[in-house]
Amino acid sequence: MNARAGADDASIARAVDRLRAGGLVAFPTETVYGLGADARDEHAVRRVFEAKGRPARNPLIVHVDSEAMARSIAGAWPPGASALARRFWPGPLTIVVPRGPTVPLIVTGGGETVALRCPDHPVALALIRAFGGPIVGPSANPSGAVSPTTSARVRGAFPADQVLVLEGGPCRAGIESTVVSLVDRPARVLRRGAIAPEDIAAALGGAVDEGPAPVPCPESPLPAPGLLDRHYAPRAPARLVEPGGLHALLGAHRGATVVVLTRDGSLVVAPPHRVIRMPPDAPGYAARLYEALHEADDLRPALIAIQRPDDQGPLWDAVRDRLRRATTH
Repeated sequence: MNARAGADDASIARAVDRLRAGGLVAFPTETVYGLGADARDEHAVRRVFEAKGRPARNPLIVHVDSEAMARSIAGAWPPGASALARRFWPGPLTIVVPRGPTVPLIVTGGGETVALRCPDHPVALALIRAFGGPIVGPSANPSGAVSPTTSARVRGAFPADQVLVLEGGPCRAGIESTVVSLVDRPARVLRRGAIAPEDIAAALGGAVDEGPAPVPCPESPLPAPGLLDRHYAPRAPARLVEPGGLHALLGAHRGATVVVLTRDGSLVVAPPHRVIRMPPDAPGYAARLYEALHEADDLRPALIAIQRPDDQGPLWDAVRDRLRRATTH
């Protein structure tokens, strides 16, 4: 075992062999575990879509180990991309730029832009460098379900003969990257994450817009991953609850289990209801969120009730985005 927190050189070598053979490898990043394949191999990428049951119009993020690798597969590399890469890579920022000819259209959902990220995790970087090329890496879970932040959740989602899983410990950030498009003018934040829009604006030296532009029709390629209304969702029904509405909700579910995700350390519920305590701070809450949803789902409840955090701040905004999508019916 070495400093890569679980993935030794032999494990990396096996994963590279799997990728070169067109197979699938799950790997850790600082955000969530990704389901990896050779980004230049259309057939391998198709296996990712099939394994996840992912809609074909929903693009994949391509993981690189450096700005140089990103440039090699981009159709164009705006000056702002270099500014963002210098400031935030490796890290939880995905940059959308024009697609280069070596990136198959299946990767981009049929669109002419590609989403690129350099992950901040030693195992992910070791894998990309040993492989010597870009790797797609959507979350390693069935499409629309709760993202995995541990290798155990990945192993529970896919057969061992389908996906080779690299160990990397729990993901420290816990929610997916911020996505910013440099194809738009001005730059546009398409998905919130740990890196705030104002930090992106500061790095670019100008204002940025927020929110994806309207998609022309339901069959059109999405501009970035993570934009579907229902996403990051547990199997059990989930609902956001204001603090004052929790007791009425529990009373309406007598005899059925409700699992409550709360930051209220004093909250006590009567059986069969259960409580999962959430950290009070935004980084802790984000890192804990998906595993808490998995744990709640494991209890097979009638409902998962999530007390809505109302704190202000860019990371809380990203958390609320994930909670909204997880509780959309």
